[in-house]
Amino acid sequence: VPNILAAATSRRVDAIHPGYGFLAENHEFARECINAGFIFIGPSPKSIASMGDKIVARNIMRKAGIPVVPGTEEKGDLTDDEILAIAPSVGFPLMIKSAAGGGGKGMRLINNLDALQSGLSEARRESESAFGNGSVYLERFISGARHIEFQVLADQHGNIIHLGERECSIQRRHQKLLEEAPAITFSDDAHLREEMGRIACRVADSVDYVNAGTVEFLLDNEHNYYFLEMNTRLQVEHPVTEIVTGVDIVKEQIRIARNRKLSRRQDEIEMKGWAIECRVNAEDSYNGFIPSIGTINTHIVPTGPGVRVDTGAYPGYTISPYYDSMISKVICSGKTRGEALLRMRRALEEYRIVGVKTTIPFHQQLLNSHRFMAGQFNTSFVDDDFQMGGRSNLDDEIAAVFAVLAAHQYRQQATHVVQRGKRDASNWKWFSRWERMNR
Repeated sequence: VPNILAAATSRRVDAIHPGYGFLAENHEFARECINAGFIFIGPSPKSIASMGDKIVARNIMRKAGIPVVPGTEEKGDLTDDEILAIAPSVGFPLMIKSAAGGGGKGMRLINNLDALQSGLSEARRESESAFGNGSVYLERFISGARHIEFQVLADQHGNIIHLGERECSIQRRHQKLLEEAPAITFSDDAHLREEMGRIACRVADSVDYVNAGTVEFLLDNEHNYYFLEMNTRLQVEHPVTEIVTGVDIVKEQIRIARNRKLSRRQDEIEMKGWAIECRVNAEDSYNGFIPSIGTINTHIVPTGPGVRVDTGAYPGYTISPYYDSMISKVICSGKTRGEALLRMRRALEEYRIVGVKTTIPFHQQLLNSHRFMAGQFNTSFVDDDFQMGGRSNLDDEIAAVFAVLAAHQYRQQATHVVQRGKRDASNWKWFSRWERMNR
């Protein structure tokens, strides 16, 4: 933090945007930015602190009359003995969750009382390691639920709007892998979208929220919804909302920080088309998503209509075990969900990463599964029902051909040979055509 503030001072910046990394939901960082004379492009330290403590947040929502998942009531920082005594009244199966943060850290699904003690120890250790706080709480596990979140924007003049929902149910070990907007579950229930959107705005209003935030819900099979948490930052998956609403969320954040009013009213927000985001992580899709560390030797991103790739990776980039495993986000859009899916399939087929294993094979198989295409999935789908198919011999042939092409391109670049009328890209086009003919 001192280094960030020193850099901001030396460069005479006016404001600091925390992004969506380590410091994005740190109320102390926000306060230090403000105390140092900078505009913090985000919510107030008080709002961050209120929503950052999940137990406090649940109690605020309960008092505001907003439905929350049944679980630990009122008191935070419970001892193991207290939790063991309370658990039967919550009911099994239940979730142990970190009081200090989300993202799947410090989270365990517990099916019976016998498994609770060991689960508590594991969850506390993971929460302490991730957030510096080992406090946990209990929530009833809602079977078959979807994870639906609403993007909200609030300015300093009392205006609060939502930008519709995102479907975030495709998860492994409670961490998101794919997001889309709008949610397919609302295709025949616009009333539910309006109702949950109003509740999301009420959540923001209940903590005097200013700037961009995300209100997360669980939605059960009967379309009952429950408040999960509020993320007080820009979300990784914000591009899908930007694409379908036409609202530049980061631009709105800056406007709000400058004390400008929101550029849109609620009645001006309309979701058009469909957008899907696949998180490409350095993980082995064929081996339980275990981390894959190493150096990226080749990184060639897809392009084309409706295709966007957000990444900071490059050839020579090292994947470390000490930081998040995300390499990139592939975002594809279309007039319909079907068109967005077709573009995503093509984009993933053309995406080339050599040096580490990635989640690209998982996404390719997921997008072709009948249940995903039909929208018949929930937060347990990947962990409980989805099975990765094996690698085909063709995959090995493709990898071998690609390695030869990559080496050829490297030699051309190294010797700075440019032939008139030819481009390096022709090799990749030839390879892509060869691959399609052999599928």
